Amino acid sequence: MQKYDIIVVGGGTAGCAAAYTAGKLGFKTLLIEKNIHLGGTITSGLVVPVMKSGDNQINTDFYNDFTAEMKAAGGQITYQNNSGWFNPELAKIVLDSVMAKANVEVLFDTHIIDVKLSGRTIDYIEISKEILSVYSDTLQDNKDKLSVCIGAKYVIDATGNCEIGKICGCNFLENSDENQPVCLRFMMSGVDVEKCGNWLLDIDKDRNVTTVERIEGETHFSTAYTWDKDKNWALTPLFEDAVAKGILKDHDRNYFQIFTVAGMPDTVAFNCPRIIDYTQTLDVKSMSKALQSGREAIFRLAEFCRKYLPGFENAFISNIADMLGVRVSRRIKGKYIYTIDDIKSGKTFENPVVISNYPVDVHSNKKNSSTLSNLGEYQMPVECLISDDIDNLFVAGRCVSADFMAQGALRVQASCFSMGEGLVKYIKQLNKI
Repeated sequence: MQKYDIIVVGGGTAGCAAAYTAGKLGFKTLLIEKNIHLGGTITSGLVVPVMKSGDNQINTDFYNDFTAEMKAAGGQITYQNNSGWFNPELAKIVLDSVMAKANVEVLFDTHIIDVKLSGRTIDYIEISKEILSVYSDTLQDNKDKLSVCIGAKYVIDATGNCEIGKICGCNFLENSDENQPVCLRFMMSGVDVEKCGNWLLDIDKDRNVTTVERIEGETHFSTAYTWDKDKNWALTPLFEDAVAKGILKDHDRNYFQIFTVAGMPDTVAFNCPRIIDYTQTLDVKSMSKALQSGREAIFRLAEFCRKYLPGFENAFISNIADMLGVRVSRRIKGKYIYTIDDIKSGKTFENPVVISNYPVDVHSNKKNSSTLSNLGEYQMPVECLISDDIDNLFVAGRCVSADFMAQGALRVQASCFSMGEGLVKYIKQLNKI
């Protein structure tokens, strides 16, 4: 049986940071990804840009190395003092490169079949070997078997839904009435970005909502609108007119946010539609309906943009995300359960893995019910990433041990990067290697 020091399951933001850090620190590391590329929300989910989470972030080595590699590849810009504006297609290529440089072995298109436990310890993970035969004969225990077993001293569950923890029978914190709507992001190309940017500057004077910059000879912008009444949104008349004329459905306008994309001079990324009718993120039927509903909304939103936004006259849908943007699902019970009171108090910890000032950001499927609260800088301890049930199981990402409201601040990509890296640095301290 092949054995590793660390197996990371899930190659999204937290998993990539964890695997890269483990490889750089000398651990024999395997990264298992169910899709055919790394990046998770950044690539499959089209969640760009990465939102800035303060000036005092820790565990940023992976993020900085990744950003430098993306810059060299032509897929990164710094906008409004935020270096996290990435090109999602180039990120797929760059992430392969950085993992190779860190000596991380990566298995794509690989699915977990089972987890073997001995008491409170994971002995090995069982995976399908049918696709593995393409990559590595060394991982095949027996060519007559349909699966292969891989052992590790430590397992990091970075699957988002905490799939390893679920198989292991860990305790979780989620309640059925605690949920957030999902989104299905997309992109439009063929946009006259300069024309649109100039129009946005003219129509919206609120620089907390709409910004435009000229970077390296290209125009970049960001703007937003929601159906909530907390702001005097400049785009409100356009959306109301589109609903009145049947171009949009009323719920299509519940959340609208757009950004330009690094290295794609005629492309705009959409942080929408936010799908409010299906919020049960662990239910296959609900999420299948969400995907169908989301794609229908994308078609309507694209038509709206062509009719109402100058610069979009000849634009077309060029990419639809391969995965839903899930904000919350399972949350493991860890050695420490982080709470909204910890955020409000600014409580400090002996072993923090996250330092952030990202707001408590909890989306609602009802009007005027979402939460976006800036509560100052806060820390999250590594104990939130350590399973309370399995001694060698750790988590990283949105499945963190936290209450519902606190998770709404911790789930963002910048904090997930920090979790993955900080967790592995903590494991190194345990091993002193």
